[in-house]
Amino acid sequence: MSIAGGEHLSQTKLFRLWPFWSSGNVSSSSNSTQNLRQCNASSSSSSSKKVSSMAMSLLLPPRRRLRLDPSSYLYFPYEPGKQVRSAVRLKNKTKSHVAFKFQTTTPKSCYMRPPGGILAPGESLIATVFKFVEQPENNEKIQDLKTKAKFKTLSLKVKEGVDYVPELFDEQKDQVVVEKILRVIFIDAERRSPILEKLEKQLAEADAELEARKKPPAEAGPRVAVEGLVIDEWKERREKYLARQQVQAVDSV
Repeated sequence: MSIAGGEHLSQTKLFRLWPFWSSGNVSSSSNSTQNLRQCNASSSSSSSKKVSSMAMSLLLPPRRRLRLDPSSYLYFPYEPGKQVRSAVRLKNKTKSHVAFKFQTTTPKSCYMRPPGGILAPGESLIATVFKFVEQPENNEKIQDLKTKAKFKTLSLKVKEGVDYVPELFDEQKDQVVVEKILRVIFIDAERRSPILEKLEKQLAEADAELEARKKPPAEAGPRVAVEGLVIDEWKERREKYLARQQVQAVDSV
């Protein structure tokens, strides 16, 4: 009897201890499940953030590197049968060097000076646009004139010291940004207006900048070929080559 009572007591103790073991297993299982849910939630949150950032990059327009003035139109004096000029100021508003390039839908009757270049951070210049104005049909008025000429401004971030060549935009197509597409508007050349006065001021500044670029630099250093300044680079290279050949001949003797 005493043995049976002992066995019963031990079974009772084991039964009393079992709920604690069971609760510990349940608690550990619930904690692991909760941790798994948290990991899944964090992974899904990070993936959703990546997807949203990719979607935003596709939906939002690229950041502009240049500031154009005027920003949407190119104003030309209306003088049929003559070549007229317009102007647009470009300013690099970034902290990096930016290459720019112009494209037009009517290259036979329009061209820009300069057609492209590189602007340092904060640098600006005035580009001049030349266009031949055709004679109107059926005595059209200025406000009724429509032209298909458009000018696209492209920009590309480049490293300092890079020389401008148009092929830069072909080599890095994925980095090229379309800044603006400028439309052509004709204005009355004989009627004074704020637009005409602003255009004349910009053209005068563009002419002054061109004359300043034509002057050779005062300090000694490598000469830069600019429009209007003729530099016979091939002659210089040939003279240097002949000089090296003479030095080599003397050394060999």
